[in-house]
Amino acid sequence: MAKQYDVLFRLLLIGDSGVGKTCLLCRFTDNEFHSSHISTIGVDFKMKTIEVDGIKVRIQIWDTAGQERYQTITKQYYRRAQGIFLVYDISSERSYQHIMKWVSDVDEYAPEGVQKILIGNKADEEQKRQVGREQGQQLAKEYGMDFYETSACTNLNIKESFTRLTELVLQAHRKELDGLRTRASKELALAELEEDESKPEGPVNSSKTCWC
Repeated sequence: MAKQYDVLFRLLLIGDSGVGKTCLLCRFTDNEFHSSHISTIGVDFKMKTIEVDGIKVRIQIWDTAGQERYQTITKQYYRRAQGIFLVYDISSERSYQHIMKWVSDVDEYAPEGVQKILIGNKADEEQKRQVGREQGQQLAKEYGMDFYETSACTNLNIKESFTRLTELVLQAHRKELDGLRTRASKELALAELEEDESKPEGPVNSSKTCWC
């Protein structure tokens, strides 16, 4: 049976309650959007496999509750993440201001070198916008993060943002991946050698091109 994936990564969605983390997750994994969602209790997760630079990556994406009463539970998942989305709602200045607090939590609980992307969600609600795109870009620059404005409703930048964070995680683990590629090349070479050895030595009637 063909191997279903080469590497497994854990990504985390964090941010205030109601910024649309669950909608982002459902749009990316299932290509579904529901305008109303019950607030996540504790944590939930979904899986998706994507291919980046010829590597099949199985992504385990954890969706965390934004409410204060669940913080003790959700912080336990920070240390196991290789990549983190920090999400705010462009129609909520409050959720944007709270990003500083979420960054502080990541610095305290997540492993060193964890990859981060800032997300300004609900970009389709332009008429309700309270946070300018430039503000998001500036904040991301201050923290050394990539920045995307997204909309789970219109599917804006969903695939792009998840793919980008996966790329960043892959780049951060380049050494391990180079080893993976080396092993894969050896396995391929061995398979070709075994195929050659299984061929009969005498002349064979064949319409295929002769390479001798």
